[in-house]
Amino acid sequence: MDDKNDIDKIKDEIKKFIERYAQKKGYVLNPDKETLETLINGLAHNKIKYGRRYCPCRIVTGDATEDKKNICPCVYHEEEIKRDGHCHCMLFYDKKEVIK
Repeated sequence: MDDKNDIDKIKDEIKKFIERYAQKKGYVLNPDKETLETLINGLAHNKIKYGRRYCPCRIVTGDATEDKKNICPCVYHEEEIKRDGHCHCMLFYDKKEVIK
């Protein structure tokens, strides 16, 4: 398998995962397709580079304990969605916020 196929496979796996997760939690994904694609690309890049789905909007520090908090879905997303209607990177949204 070449690099293009590898990245496409990882992106597909990530998209399926975040879709299932959003549905399970009652969230929706960012309705802007370009932004959503950028976020999926960032997650795939981090998966390839670091071996984990680190949030593309947070810095990977090299401290395993701290970085673990930033594996998507990060430990902060639920509070952010309650407070702001979406997570920090704007991947997951509260359904009510998208309907507005």
